[in-house]
Amino acid sequence: ARRTGMAIPTLCDHEALLSYGSCRLCLVEITAGDKPGLVASCITPIKEGLVVETHSARVTRARKVMVELLRARCPESEQLQELAKELGVGPPRFPAEGNDCILCGRCVRACHELDLDSIGFTNRGGRREVTTPFHRSSQVCIGCGVCANLCPVNTIKIEETDHYKVLKNWDTRLELQRCSSCNKLFSTERQLLYLKERVSLPEEVFELCQNCRKRSLVKVLASFPSR
Repeated sequence: ARRTGMAIPTLCDHEALLSYGSCRLCLVEITAGDKPGLVASCITPIKEGLVVETHSARVTRARKVMVELLRARCPESEQLQELAKELGVGPPRFPAEGNDCILCGRCVRACHELDLDSIGFTNRGGRREVTTPFHRSSQVCIGCGVCANLCPVNTIKIEETDHYKVLKNWDTRLELQRCSSCNKLFSTERQLLYLKERVSLPEEVFELCQNCRKRSLVKVLASFPSR
């Protein structure tokens, strides 16, 4: 659909992650070629002869309701407010819940696909939430920040203060390491250990911040004779 220029809204879908189908904003209507009805397009495989309506009246109504429900859950989210405006959603009809997470699962899936599983879903129904095991400071989080970068409503807060990287949502503090060249705080020890186990590079590379690493690479390239 995207390759043909069809604009289908979504919050839980991301090209770097496996499909999940939780936000239901990408609902489309199958009208022929399979069981008719509304389906989440991100988890519905293409089949020969499938006829799909991406902006029918039924689809539009369903998407508006989904946005209303998500906006009620996270009433302060600027992203949801903007999406509601784009879809022509009117004033709120549902009571605001005052949460800051839409349970899209992007952060959980990213952490799982990195083989970390420092966060996950717990409880069911209205009590469902994303948290660390036993609601305690994570012992396996590496502080990579992927969860915050992928959050579609910017609810995951990460700060760097007093030589620590702090994941405020889950009360996790990770000490930052200094660059061996410029002495700048740049990464957590856990993240460096994680990369060392997976990337075959000289040991000294992991002791450098991104800028010093680039300068070191430039020097190495400059040392090669020109042709």
